[in-house]
Amino acid sequence: MKRRIPFSFVLVYLLVAYFCSCSAFYLPGLAPVSFCEESGGDDDCQKEIQLFVNRLDSVESVLPYEYDMFDFCKDAKEKRPSENLGQVLFGERIQSSPYKFKFKEEKKCSLVCTKTYKKDNKEDDDKLKFLKMGMQLNYQHHWIIDNMPVTWCYDVEDGQKYCNPGFPIGCLVTSDGRAKDACVINSEFNKKDTYYVFNHVDIKITYHSGEKEGWTGARLVAATLEPKSIKHADAAKPNCEGGPMEVPRVFDSDVSIIYTYSVTFEENNSIKWASRWDYILVSMPHTNIQWFSIMNSLVIVLFLSGMVAMIMLRTLHKDIARYNQVDQGDLIKLPSTMDKSSVSYEDAQEESGWKQVHGDVFRPPRKGMLLSVFLGQGTQIFIMTFITLFLACLGFLSPANRGALMTCAVVLWVLLGTPAGYVSARLYKTFGGEKWKTNVLLTALLCPGIVFADFFLMNLILWVEGSSAAIPFGTLVAILALWFGISVPLTFIGAYFGFKKPAIEQPVRTNQIPRQIPEQSFFTKPIPGIIMGGILPFGCIFIQLFFILNSIWSHQMYYMFGFLFLVFIILLITCSEATILLCYFHLCAEDYHWWWRSFLTSGFTAVYLFIYAVHYFFSKLQIIGAASTILYFGYTMIMVLIFFLFTGTIGFFACFWFVNKIYSVVKVD
Repeated sequence: MKRRIPFSFVLVYLLVAYFCSCSAFYLPGLAPVSFCEESGGDDDCQKEIQLFVNRLDSVESVLPYEYDMFDFCKDAKEKRPSENLGQVLFGERIQSSPYKFKFKEEKKCSLVCTKTYKKDNKEDDDKLKFLKMGMQLNYQHHWIIDNMPVTWCYDVEDGQKYCNPGFPIGCLVTSDGRAKDACVINSEFNKKDTYYVFNHVDIKITYHSGEKEGWTGARLVAATLEPKSIKHADAAKPNCEGGPMEVPRVFDSDVSIIYTYSVTFEENNSIKWASRWDYILVSMPHTNIQWFSIMNSLVIVLFLSGMVAMIMLRTLHKDIARYNQVDQGDLIKLPSTMDKSSVSYEDAQEESGWKQVHGDVFRPPRKGMLLSVFLGQGTQIFIMTFITLFLACLGFLSPANRGALMTCAVVLWVLLGTPAGYVSARLYKTFGGEKWKTNVLLTALLCPGIVFADFFLMNLILWVEGSSAAIPFGTLVAILALWFGISVPLTFIGAYFGFKKPAIEQPVRTNQIPRQIPEQSFFTKPIPGIIMGGILPFGCIFIQLFFILNSIWSHQMYYMFGFLFLVFIILLITCSEATILLCYFHLCAEDYHWWWRSFLTSGFTAVYLFIYAVHYFFSKLQIIGAASTILYFGYTMIMVLIFFLFTGTIGFFACFWFVNKIYSVVKVD
């Protein structure tokens, strides 16, 4: 007897083989820019290299701040490049810097500016306190040259090199002599209760020359720096050979900080412009993943999913065969003393009880309005996630294309109001609902309204704290305009077509009188089943979840979208199969309330996500302060709600297809 291999198992196997055979790739995001020396005289080449600065952030605080908040040297002719919606939502605030240099024009210990703080000046006292706070919480600079992050590369364990896309503004040696964070890199940072500010940077720019390849000029392929703390004796003639620049904890005398920099250039034709991000991404911590262990976990998940699918197919095949095995011809051959009507059904009913509830299984659920609204929003989120991940997998939303991922997700969500309205209206009509106006309004406003209210409250906290992540008023108005001007009308259009369609036809008739549900065992009761249902899907994602949370809260770059898309497919299959399996067990126990349970079973994965986020907060992060804690959990609740709707919708439609399928092939009349 041949065994049929589940299609889902084959699909995921092929995806695993494909992604394992391909190396990660991405598109650079912008067209290459050529640079040349001033004496070259080629108009196609740029002579000046612009260094932009971005907002500063910290792993100990959720509050990023603009560059100007720390009273660093400013550009006299400050310019801000245009930022897309994703950059604004992520709190990026890019502006030009006073660090000026030209291609292949090396500088040594060049003066930028001098900042003097008078001890009797209240404004200077506040500025210095804010700078000290930044050093104490290990706030990091983020500089950009030619759309590339200027990285700080240093040796870590096992002789490996780590390139950090940011570098600290300074460090603190505590009163007990313990060097904190960046102070460990220099043995001269040994004075207790003292701050050391990094007021000098050695910048090295690596370029790829185009002379041998037939194009003019050169292209920048790397930009690294080394931060240093240097106490200059004279601002007019800075000397970068002095000791560290100390800022005492007690502000009892005037303090002058002289900022300087050096620039060197290095030619390296072995690095191609298209792969210039590789040295950053490959050296990121935790990106050198233990592929063997991850593949082991994937194989286990796939094996369990395959077993679930095979068990379901074999068991259902046996049930349906027994249920339909006695046709009228067989009944004629039975002895006349036997009750022929009972023979055809009782044997099958002894095997399992799912057939006995055929008259109640499609009875409309309670709170059908709310369920249909959730499913409409979940459909919108599912399509948005699929398209976004697919585009990111192809490389269009790489880290080089700043803010593209969030911009793409928001625009897709706005444009996908039509399927949300259609699905919600069609299911609500199937449930027998008649309040179509309430349904479409809730679909368009309920879940987005909750997310926006949470987001608005978090934005108020950011605004009060003076953080750069606070969304400007104009951007909030633009988001509301997208919501009410595009998404809501599209939802109404989708709902119109959904209500025009006839209700979904069920394969069996529903009895007028509800069947009494027998006493359930512990494992077939709703709550234990829902709690168990989210374990397997969460097991598929918790490894990737660690890297995603790292990219959000530890400010690390995430670029493994190919693997994330694979995990997305596995999550889709696992949610479907786990929900179908539990739905089958409940139907066999003659409990026909499957509508909400199918949604909540896979949707409960979001609860495990929240528990993991709490664990991550206390075990991995060093966040301190009430505002940062509220912001962390506020944004986490938005993630949990979106993930709840997403996974719940997957489970519901998988179960809906399954129940329709099994009851359409049995003879119940």
